[in-house]
Amino acid sequence: MAQSRQPVFYAEWGVPDTVTGRFDMISLHMALVFRRLRSDDQAIKDFSQAVFDLFFKDMDRSLREMGVGDLSISKRIQKMGNLFFGLLAAVNAAMDSRNMQALDDVLSRNVYAEIENPPVRKLSQYMVEQSEFLGGQTIDAIMAGNLSMEIQTS
Repeated sequence: MAQSRQPVFYAEWGVPDTVTGRFDMISLHMALVFRRLRSDDQAIKDFSQAVFDLFFKDMDRSLREMGVGDLSISKRIQKMGNLFFGLLAAVNAAMDSRNMQALDDVLSRNVYAEIENPPVRKLSQYMVEQSEFLGGQTIDAIMAGNLSMEIQTS
């Protein structure tokens, strides 16, 4: 969560500093974590599911703190889940194929939809670099809570 709040994303890279923009950045970082946790190992799958459940439990809490009523929470969480799964699938497809243009297109549609001429390639390159950085961390360390991402300054 802390990584997604870095000012550079909003102040320099043009990510909208809105509830939606912040959700997009959290989702991108979670997508990177879930990419790293992809495995056929049941313990890793269980851990990944627990992280996913915690992620959406936190989204539920955040919506409630913003004053969203109980009756509309489940619909909003379901919509957020659908958006997240779509983003995760598109990011994985682009990154698995090492297609930077496809990744640019995913980020343009999902993060920069309302922004004209955004610096999308900076965010795409950041995603690739963070994926590689996470790839250098062991699953055991991540499952023990020792996950880190590189700090982005510009």
